[in-house]
Amino acid sequence: MGAYILRRLLLILPTLLGIMALNFLIIQFTPGGPVEQILAQIDEGAHGGGATERFSGGGEGTGGGASASAGSGESSYRGAQGLDPDFIKDLERQFGLDKPPLERFGIMVWNYLRFDFGESFYRSVSVIDLILEKMPVSVSLGLWTTLISYLVSIPLGIGKAVRDGSRFDAVTSGVIIAAYAIPGFLFAVILLVFFAGGSYVQWFPLRGLTSDNWESLSLWGKLVDYLWHIVLPVSAMMISGFATLTLLTKNSFLDEIRKQYVMTARAKGLSERRVLYGHVFRNAMLIVIAGFPGAFVSIFFTGALFVETVFSLDGLGLLGFESVVNRDYPVVLGTLYLFGLMGLVVKLISDLTYVWIDPRIDFERREG
Repeated sequence: MGAYILRRLLLILPTLLGIMALNFLIIQFTPGGPVEQILAQIDEGAHGGGATERFSGGGEGTGGGASASAGSGESSYRGAQGLDPDFIKDLERQFGLDKPPLERFGIMVWNYLRFDFGESFYRSVSVIDLILEKMPVSVSLGLWTTLISYLVSIPLGIGKAVRDGSRFDAVTSGVIIAAYAIPGFLFAVILLVFFAGGSYVQWFPLRGLTSDNWESLSLWGKLVDYLWHIVLPVSAMMISGFATLTLLTKNSFLDEIRKQYVMTARAKGLSERRVLYGHVFRNAMLIVIAGFPGAFVSIFFTGALFVETVFSLDGLGLLGFESVVNRDYPVVLGTLYLFGLMGLVVKLISDLTYVWIDPRIDFERREG
């Protein structure tokens, strides 16, 4: 197992390198980089607030903008006509676009290996500090959503498998299918309308994770206030994941219950509870654990965007979206690097959990 873990750890570096290379390459062909956005603002101001032009960069800079040909007095940036070429060069230098793409990529890789992600283009703060600032919101949403989803879905899935075909199974399946069909952001809006003072009752707060008087509350008061604020966002985020995990658990248990070793255990006189939790549970939970990394990463990083927007929560999902819209590429690439690294580490932890639950699994022998 030690050799397997070492190989997986060594594979993290080339995998991350491939992820960063692909994202860096995509950025080169993305129009509307930071230089072009500044030129658009200058052009808008010069025309008295007229419509902003859409600029089409050549794709050489980290921000997707082309480098200006200042030496010839011409620029490949639309909207740069009539501006001093030295001004364009200063803008490129400010955003790190004055070097060839390959050199910029090499510098980026070296800095990222040291967890130096640079500074945001527009916020005058380091990327790592910005991520740490937004992390508590995403940690709260991700951990609570994952924990509650598993605590509810696994017992419910087991109950549906044991009572397969019963009225309980039919009713809960209808509820689960309806839940799966409702998008998380739509459910968030419904929760706001019904329970946050939209048109009916105001049992929960409308926005944020804490109240305005948070600092003046006691420790117990802070805990209650925090839990009061996360009820609606977490409910909105877990709606579709809850449905998927419940059906996955049910089907996994049904597959195991119908196998020969279960009939043998029953024939030996073992109680149904002993058969279910002593033999079936360990094997059936393997496929549920296999889906944990993807579910966790999805909830933690990507699934919160719309919910954060609806509930005015300033987390990583909203940060990533705003960074893409504003072409804040240090933040975009820095968050992608961290998300990719954490996803690979979580996947390795999942494989190790396989072995912990079922020691018969040997990844080294499989790879051999």
